[in-house]
Amino acid sequence: MDPFVTSLALAAAGGAVIGLLLSVFGGGGSVLATPLLIYVVGIEDTHVAIGTSAAAVAVNALIGLATQARAGRVKWPCALVFGGAGLAGSLVGAHLAKLVDGGQLLLWFAAAMGLVGVSMLLPRKSQGDPTVHLDVARTLKLAPLGLIVGLAAGFFGIGGGFLIVPGLMAATGMTLANAAASSLVSVVLFGGATSASYAASGLINWPVFLCLVAGGGIGALAGGPIAQRLASQADIARRAFAIMVLLTAAYVAFRTLT
Repeated sequence: MDPFVTSLALAAAGGAVIGLLLSVFGGGGSVLATPLLIYVVGIEDTHVAIGTSAAAVAVNALIGLATQARAGRVKWPCALVFGGAGLAGSLVGAHLAKLVDGGQLLLWFAAAMGLVGVSMLLPRKSQGDPTVHLDVARTLKLAPLGLIVGLAAGFFGIGGGFLIVPGLMAATGMTLANAAASSLVSVVLFGGATSASYAASGLINWPVFLCLVAGGGIGALAGGPIAQRLASQADIARRAFAIMVLLTAAYVAFRTLT
């Protein structure tokens, strides 16, 4: 089979796996996209892999946001303040990442994956105020947090949901369900800004991007029924997924160093 066709098929299959994982486990799954593009699909340029995955993450998050918005779970004022502040940070982060050597950037990316895995192992509390509203005090907390998280998301080319969700909860006191839904606003903005920066530098593989998105949609549909079946064992399944993320981080670091 033609190598180009093979790489596209692998990208679609990998996108399906990531879409399924995101549907079943929620935030954190998109961090697997860049390692998949490098070690499975065969994209040699680290920056192209990060730019391509960031674009795919933004599209997948936009689809998820539409679903959450229809369900009325998005706290728009809080989400827009957090995401708006982080938008500038994500552009700065993406610019800085393009200046870093690919090997060094992969080591930093492995460290970010480690943080994602650890954060998924921590217990999550769902208590909070479902009627939370934006005020001056919350705005003063949301804006700087958004800026910092956006910087990290732009630098690593990840959605940043594992940072956005606890940030929204800490700054506003909203519930986990509202924070998870509202975080998608930031993921769309950060991913869009990051991928736009990489696209301007010609660092996105568009055929692979399209295959990732198409595969991700199929995986998300397949993940719905699986998520319902695992609902009674959600904590165990989430820990297993976190361990997989940690092992992938260790593999990325090992391959980069050797």
